[in-house]
Amino acid sequence: MVVQNKAARGKQKAAGAKATKAAAKKKDDEDGTDQGDGGDEAAHGKALYKPIDQLELTDAELNEEITKILTTNNPHAPQNIVRYSFKECAFKAISGVDQMAVHFVLEGNLLHIDSDEARRQAARNVCNAAAQPLSSAASFCKEFAKGEGEAPGGEEGEAQEGTDGVNGGKAEEAGEEDRPESSKSVKKEQKITNQFNYSERASQTLNNPPRDRSCQTEPPPRSDCCDSATQWEIYDAYMEELQKQEENKEKLKAAVKKDEKSKKLLIHNHESPTDDISKMDKVIKIFERMVNQNTFDDIAQDFKYFEDQSDEFREQEGTLLPLWSFQYDKTRRLPVTALCWSKKYQDLFAVGMRPYDFSKQCHGMLLFYSLKNSTHPEYTYHTNSGVLCLDIHPQLSHLVAVGFFDGCVVVYNLKEKGSQPIYRSTAKSGKHTDPVWQVRWQKDDMDNNHSFYSVSSDGRVVSWTLIKNELVHTDIIKLSLGGTSPQGPEGLQQSNTACGTSFDFHKEIDYLFLVGTEEGKIHKCSKAYSSQFLQTYDAHNMAVDTIKWNQFHPKVFISCSSDWTIKIWDHTISTPMFTFDLNAPVGDVVWSPYSSTVFAAVTTDGKVHVFDLNVNKYEAICQQLVVSKKRTKLSHLEFNPVHPIIVVGDDRGCVTSFKLSPNLRKKPKAKKGQEVPKGPEVEIAKMERILSLLRELDDSV
Repeated sequence: MVVQNKAARGKQKAAGAKATKAAAKKKDDEDGTDQGDGGDEAAHGKALYKPIDQLELTDAELNEEITKILTTNNPHAPQNIVRYSFKECAFKAISGVDQMAVHFVLEGNLLHIDSDEARRQAARNVCNAAAQPLSSAASFCKEFAKGEGEAPGGEEGEAQEGTDGVNGGKAEEAGEEDRPESSKSVKKEQKITNQFNYSERASQTLNNPPRDRSCQTEPPPRSDCCDSATQWEIYDAYMEELQKQEENKEKLKAAVKKDEKSKKLLIHNHESPTDDISKMDKVIKIFERMVNQNTFDDIAQDFKYFEDQSDEFREQEGTLLPLWSFQYDKTRRLPVTALCWSKKYQDLFAVGMRPYDFSKQCHGMLLFYSLKNSTHPEYTYHTNSGVLCLDIHPQLSHLVAVGFFDGCVVVYNLKEKGSQPIYRSTAKSGKHTDPVWQVRWQKDDMDNNHSFYSVSSDGRVVSWTLIKNELVHTDIIKLSLGGTSPQGPEGLQQSNTACGTSFDFHKEIDYLFLVGTEEGKIHKCSKAYSSQFLQTYDAHNMAVDTIKWNQFHPKVFISCSSDWTIKIWDHTISTPMFTFDLNAPVGDVVWSPYSSTVFAAVTTDGKVHVFDLNVNKYEAICQQLVVSKKRTKLSHLEFNPVHPIIVVGDDRGCVTSFKLSPNLRKKPKAKKGQEVPKGPEVEIAKMERILSLLRELDDSV
């Protein structure tokens, strides 16, 4: 009762204080003043101060209600998400985007105290408590089962709990006194955890929810098949295969009559004739070379070991030993217009061909032959225009520059499959307007881009650079006739452009090169001067067909023309050092790679002429007719860079290889106890000795 009276007086005091505060607030509202905390102090009025820039609003504006609606839509959520559907093989837009942003998540085990689950758990804990008396547990379970009473924590709950606690305590004491000592439960001491043992503590962190991603594809189509293998079906299958083999044998017999090469390929092919031969290119090529080596074994032995012993009785004359003949059925009656050996592969050389009639330049051929197989070319390229010139890159042997009759220049890559070039000049990229007569590879530029030069009848010497997928041209020099332009009929000026036919770059001086023209002149030019010539030589009476610098001596070059002459020049002198008349138009002339004084030429009467200035300064040491037909004309020849052989092309599309006899490649004999001097210095001295004799004769005259 004392506790209840104290609580009642506290409630009355609190109610009185509230009533006093309410009356004071009502009076302040009526008077417009605010009462302070002290009740005895006099009330003072407070003035309202407004800012100067405060906006004045009307009553209607003040009474207006402005509603702001908060929605669950996320303004930052993207609305244009597109994902790829593998099932439909297309991109699709996603309409539903998650608009909810979760900032904090905490998982707990809190239950509302008034819920059924809370009641059941509390009843279960009380009933299972071993230390609590049975009477108290039974009464508590009964109370919860009836659903009586409120949750503990209120006033009635606290009073009831206190009462039950007192009664329960007395009942427990009475029960313990009534029980025997043996039935008393011994309380276990509670284990006190070590506060410094952090291994017994645990921390709960938020783990990202796991996500499962799956993809479902359409199953591959299935089909059921069944068959039976009986004895007669097996017999029919064997008979059908036997019939196919008989038909293939008949086809092979017909193919052998038309092409001997096909017979050799298929005889040594251990696979069945029905197999795809294209899958065995490398193996078939090896077999083909083996067959050719066995077939032409006598020629292979002559190429490697034969030396003409009769040269010992000819004194200063030599001969040419015929070796292999290279001819392709599709290039019959196409004249050979260009020959070039590969610097990397000494057995590989390229052949360019075009129609003989200049008015019918409809097609051409580019072939690559190997000495290991003379029956069929290694590579074949069909061209829309006639091939006039070609050059194989000295280091990258798979790059071949080709010039055509229509003025185009192209670059072929032997590693690429297909017959189309990888680079081609067009009218937009500055192609020539007249036939291209000569192409030569040069050193790479400052950016390591490959480049080559070309000369044409339009009078232009052009540099071509391989940049990415296109050819970039640069005009080096424009050939002119020199002097003023002649006057044509009715006072019209005629063209002053000279037609270039051949050119060659110096072996040591990179900027120096020679250009021959159709007018018979030779111009010494420089890459640094595009408007003038360093020197002009009145060389021939007809077009200059070939110009070649000597491979050893830096001052000597050779030229030939259709006026039947070959001339050897010192580029520091305007007159020729040697002049040779061959009594027939000269098609081509080349220096030998093994001697500075040996060169060879071909004429249209079918002869090959080999000269050695160190042996005879006036006549050729070999003049040999190398074609059987009288009307056949020789057009080009080329020395092999390593082996002592030459290849000669004619106007019938045939290329023939010859081996030089020992007298044509004579070297100085070694004296007893002395070594033979070798090297380019020896060859330069040998040529210089001959030139010095000629200069002394000229000075004496």
